[in-house]
This record gives sequence, structure tokens and C-alpha cells, in this order.
Amino acid sequence: MRALIEAFGRLVEKIRGVSHIDKSVLAELSREIQRALLRADVPLDMIKQFTDDVLRRLREGGPPAGIPIKEYLLYVVYEKLVELLGGEFPAEFKPARRPYVVMLVGVEGSGKTTTAAKLAKYLARRGYRVGLVQTDTIRPAAFDQLKQLAESVGVPFYGERDSKSAAEIALRGIEKFRNLDVIILDTAGRHRSEESLMQEIKAMYEAVKPDEVMLVIDATVGKQAAAQAEAFMRHAPVHSVIITKMDSTARGGGALAAVVKTGARVKFVGTGEGVDEIEPFNPRGFVSRLLGMGDFETLVDRVRAALEEDKVLQEVESGRFDLLTFKRQIEALLKLGPLSKLIQLLPGGLALKVSEDRVELSQRNLKKWLAILSSMTREELANPEILNASRIRRVALGAGVTPREVREMLEVYENIKRMTKILRKRLRAHGKLALRGL
Repeated sequence: MRALIEAFGRLVEKIRGVSHIDKSVLAELSREIQRALLRADVPLDMIKQFTDDVLRRLREGGPPAGIPIKEYLLYVVYEKLVELLGGEFPAEFKPARRPYVVMLVGVEGSGKTTTAAKLAKYLARRGYRVGLVQTDTIRPAAFDQLKQLAESVGVPFYGERDSKSAAEIALRGIEKFRNLDVIILDTAGRHRSEESLMQEIKAMYEAVKPDEVMLVIDATVGKQAAAQAEAFMRHAPVHSVIITKMDSTARGGGALAAVVKTGARVKFVGTGEGVDEIEPFNPRGFVSRLLGMGDFETLVDRVRAALEEDKVLQEVESGRFDLLTFKRQIEALLKLGPLSKLIQLLPGGLALKVSEDRVELSQRNLKKWLAILSSMTREELANPEILNASRIRRVALGAGVTPREVREMLEVYENIKRMTKILRKRLRAHGKLALRGL
């Protein structure tokens, strides 16, 4: 993993070091991106798609005003990496009923039994009552290994040392632990042939009907992870994936990308050998760590705020300025940080002319107005004229303010809307349309 972070760290340094970006610079940066992804063992077709998407995004639209091109390039690389590794929102573990049965599957050597104990400890620490069931009848040491691990993490264990039917062990274990919140079934990973392993997984799934099938994959297999995932998917639905040994290989990125390509969601990653070393997989957090940039979220927030501001401006320029536009404008302002810091960026001595009390009042007003707007229905935001006395009372109650404060905000909105119309007419008269700064 260290080698992977170093590879992407060099890419970030190269992007930040360029003084301008033209065709030749983009071509060199594209090659650097490809080299970094190759080191991560990402499949070649995904590498090509990734670089094509980055270049297309840059060609189709430049950075928003106030954002340097190289920072925008870093933002695009970041966003595309997040997309490559599973998207913006992490897959959460949310048991839908009790007991919630999780069946772990995977090939021999993937770390499945240790992962069962890690997952049990992770869930137990979050208040779930968890039981571990060993159904592996092929590997002689599996029973003792999981029993010892269960004792070490403090959760109950069930297994049958001499039984030959994995499905029957599972069903008896589920019955024994029926009053628990989550039951984790460890299954066999070693067989004389891949087909016999897959047939047992299929039979087990059909007999037990678990709530969730979690596939455990060793990160060291890299892009071959896709083949493993697809093989298991042909015999049982794979609802989520745990990737182990993420700390020990540069090929973890390839395993992640390959798995995501199959349509499976990576839910957890193993980050070491200890029973504590498991964590939910968050694509954004992983990419930030990969790029070695603790401040990357700040950069992303800046660019997103600027892009959101552009959307608001497009709405204003088109003649639309309803409460929904007003709400988006406030959200974009608040994303840029405290107003006191923004005021400091004003040229000359303008910042000194704005009192701290006034800045603080404006900040409070923005937050209050956002609460008021968030308490309105979409219909009310799109058609402010329908806000009668009873609606205003309801909105005030929802926002924790008085009806008078709601009316004051509506008055501010009407003033801004009126000013916007006047300025648009003046600018159009001069053949311009530049409303930035309102």
C-alpha cells in the first residue's frame, strides 16, 4: 500500500508543479496517471476509460471562476478515482431484521475465518449481539481457529467438530443463536476443485437463505479479484465484499476497482492482521489517503462550492430566482467557510470597514435563513407567493424561529430578486451578462 501511496503522491506533486497545462503537459500527466494505476494493478480497460474520462471532463468544461486549472485537474482526478472505486457513498451495514444472518464466502487463503472474528468484534463494539458459526467441514483446523478467535473477541461460538454437513451445522447454529442480533457463518474455502466449492456454496445458500452474502477477497490477487467475484456470483448472490490484506500490497487498488466493476459493493477492508484491524470502506477517505493529501477535502469543497455557485448563476442569468435558487446561493456561501475569513479576502482596506459584529450577525442570519428555507416544501420554494400566514407559522415552527423572522427573510429575498432583475437589464443593455458577486 505504501508503494501505491508513493506513486500517487508523485502524480499529485507533478500536477501541482506545472506552471501551465497545454496538450503536451496533459499527455505527460495522462501517462503518469496510467503508470500510477498500472502499479495499482487496475485492469487495462479501466485505466483507458479512466484517463479518457479525465481528459474529456477537462476538454468539455474548464474550471469555475477563481479555481486554478491545476487544482481543477486534481479535483477531476480525485472525483474519477472515487467513481472508479465505488462512488461517493459508502455501503453501510444495516441489519434489516433479527437475527440477521451473514454468510462469509471466499477461496482458501483469503483470510475468511480471521475476518469473521474481526467483523464480529467490530459489530459487537457497536452494540450488536453477535454469534459466530463455523461450518467448514473440509479444513481440520477451522473449528479450533474460529473457536479461539470467538473467545478472544468475546462472542459466542457454535460448531460441530465431526459433522459432515455444512448446511445442517449452519441451521443448528442459527437456531441456537436465534435471540442474537447478527449471526456470522464461516464457510469452507478449500476443495479439490473450484466447481465442488461453488456447488457447496450454492447448496448452503439455498438451505440457509442468509440475509447477506459477503465475499472475502485477498487484496494481493489484484485485478484477478473480478474473476473470483464473478465465479461466486454465478452460484449465489453476492451482496457485499470485504477485501483483506489492504495494508500489505500495492495491488489493493486493482482488487477494489476489479470488484466494483462486477457491480458488487465493497463494505469493509482489512487493514492488518489484528482482530481490531477492519474498517468500513469509504471511497472518498481511501482516495484521500491514496493521494497522500490531508487537505484534499478542503480543495474538493472549494471546487464544489464554486461549481454550485455557477449553477446558481446560470439560474439567475436565465431569469429564474425563486426561493430554491436563494437557498442554493446560501448553501454555496456557507460551504466557502466562515464569512469572517471571506471578508479578509476583500481587496485594499475594505475588510477593515466591515465590523466583526456585522459579520457575525450576517453569518447567523445565513444559518437562520437556511433553516427557514429547509423547513419549506419544494412547492413553497418554487412558488413563494403561496406562503400565507398559516404556512409561515408552520415554517417558523419547523425552523425554530418566529413568524416575524420568516417574513424578514422573505423581505430580504424580494429585495435581492428586485436588484437582480434591475442589474440583468443594465448588463444586457451593455451586451454583458456577469452577475458574479451578487
